[in-house]
Amino acid sequence: MTPPAPILPAAPVTPAPFLPLSRVEMDALGWAQCDVILITGDAYVDHPSFGMALIGRLLEAHGWRVGIISQPDWHSADAFRTLGRPRLYFGITAGNMDSMVNHYTSERKIRSDDAYTAGGIAGRRPDRAATVYAQRAREAWPGITVVLGSIEASLRRIAHYDYWSDKVRRSILADAKADLLIFGNAERALLDLTRRLDAGEAVADIRDLRGAAFMTRPDWRPVEWTEIDASVPASAVPQPAVPDPHRDPYSEERDKAPCATPPTAPLDGPVRITRQRARRERVVIRLPSYEAVKDDPILYAHASRVFHLESNPGNARALVQRHGEGPGARDVWLNPPPVPLTTTEMDFVYGLPYARRPHPAYGEARIPAWDMIRFSVNIMRGCFGGCTFCSITEHEGRIIQSRSQASILREIGEIRARTLDFRGHITDLGGPTANMYRMACRDKAIEAACRRLSCVYPGICAKLVTDHAPLIALYRAARAVPGVKRITIGSGLRYDLAVRSPEYVRELVSHHVSGLLKIAPEHSEAGPLALMMKPGMERYEAFRLMFEQANRAAGKKQHLVPYFIAAHPGATDEDMLNLALWLKQNGFRPDQVQTFLPTPLALATAMHHSGLNPLKRITPQGGEAVFSVHGERARRVHKAFLRWHDPANWPLLREALRHMGRHDLIGHGPRCLVPPAGPRQGKGRR
Repeated sequence: MTPPAPILPAAPVTPAPFLPLSRVEMDALGWAQCDVILITGDAYVDHPSFGMALIGRLLEAHGWRVGIISQPDWHSADAFRTLGRPRLYFGITAGNMDSMVNHYTSERKIRSDDAYTAGGIAGRRPDRAATVYAQRAREAWPGITVVLGSIEASLRRIAHYDYWSDKVRRSILADAKADLLIFGNAERALLDLTRRLDAGEAVADIRDLRGAAFMTRPDWRPVEWTEIDASVPASAVPQPAVPDPHRDPYSEERDKAPCATPPTAPLDGPVRITRQRARRERVVIRLPSYEAVKDDPILYAHASRVFHLESNPGNARALVQRHGEGPGARDVWLNPPPVPLTTTEMDFVYGLPYARRPHPAYGEARIPAWDMIRFSVNIMRGCFGGCTFCSITEHEGRIIQSRSQASILREIGEIRARTLDFRGHITDLGGPTANMYRMACRDKAIEAACRRLSCVYPGICAKLVTDHAPLIALYRAARAVPGVKRITIGSGLRYDLAVRSPEYVRELVSHHVSGLLKIAPEHSEAGPLALMMKPGMERYEAFRLMFEQANRAAGKKQHLVPYFIAAHPGATDEDMLNLALWLKQNGFRPDQVQTFLPTPLALATAMHHSGLNPLKRITPQGGEAVFSVHGERARRVHKAFLRWHDPANWPLLREALRHMGRHDLIGHGPRCLVPPAGPRQGKGRR
């Protein structure tokens, strides 16, 4: 791989008021042609929380002319000709959200609105938007270079289970016919790509960018590279060819020894390797092919395990996966993940000259996602929690990338000075989580060699720095910014980290809770929690007691709002019943509940599809079995247990309780969950 390219430009560039959406705007800027055109499924908001603005302003800062085609009509190629042919390439994204998640609920019902569209109107982007946009762009401009990016592309970079069609689909590269896919944090790779294309290098020759994926012929491999064949899992019989010196990072002993593993450790699968000690940066691991994983759940679970083991940018190796058979076969090649941005680079990216508002073309129409974040500040990226149902790690990585305090305070000043209707309330200082700011492994060498997928499960790693002092200092400095009257924290709190800092909890409760604080225990039962890689309820109870003590000390009456998931792999009907009884016992009546949505590439999705646990070793015979509910009715029952107090759910719950032999929970007594059928059934919430 080429070394990471710097993202700071050599000289300042005069920015456009907004990146142009039309030829008229291009003419006003004196542009005959755009160098790069970004196509997005979102409305264009010139703010760093919106991907097209962040990438567009970054490219602009390096001297390229960037235009945007926002939410084009995909029914023909006409809208893709709006700004003319880009000199270098089209950069294509479905938007800040996966288009299928944007369109459909976890029950596969069509959503009635779209937070990333002016007026909140649904239906302004197609299903599988990145693929459709790429196809239309090629139709409009044959031979043009097409580069995919953002979360929809990241989560579909290899063969993946697709919940909405209930089948395993090919890599998005195969369907979109794109030249490159840039996954994860794209800044470094995109700048390097643009420089090289601008210098005349052919896109087909650019094969060494970290964080990039592409399709190639099956016999292609860089000179002096070695292939490890992991296309089938290890046999139950020990493999004598290559010793396996590393400890399984998911074994029961994983918290009793250092998390580092030798950088030359092989996979827990059969290995055919020409040199025992090949350098990791010159090793590619062959995953089971698309044809294999689409028909074999065991191979799908094995591929998921191998993929996630190669997710640390410090030690990840390249991956390759065959698509197709015979003469038409092609390989999808994934280079190792991108190197995280430094604090200086994060400050630069978030300090670019954004207009900090929607493009004037939308007039007075409200964009709900903009309304949500207009007074908030993103202070970090990444998450080392490793929750199996979450896509943050697959996209942003588990290494925390933090901005400096000075950069964050400057942005608060920008909000105060330039955001209309600001009344002194900053609604969030956060990111994927509220309280991982500036946390990291205390040993960079161990961090680079570690193969654990979570730094906090089943216990917090001894090597993890969990100091909340930088975050406390940031809160205090932010409150002191002139014009700021109040700062509340809207991002979800990682409470197993927070209990390590009573001072942080006191600071949070005293100054930054708006009456309600969101946290996410997700479940009460040990089985589902283990498959989520979430802490047990004893950690929640410890935080609850600390939170209540801090409330009393501050003279406040504030409350926790716990979030739970229904129908997660590993959760049986009995588990959901026990969760419902816990909710009733603790006085929780959730109004909004989440039903597990299997998103592409997530480990929990592999569990749901394969019925196996990829956190444990997979063999040709299978692995640890995982129960998962399938079918609309079964998922409705699990969701109904979370809303046990809603009379609309009582008939379904009565039927489920009878089926489970729990007639004792149907009645009017204090130990009952739902009332019996009859005249008193619908008289209010219990």
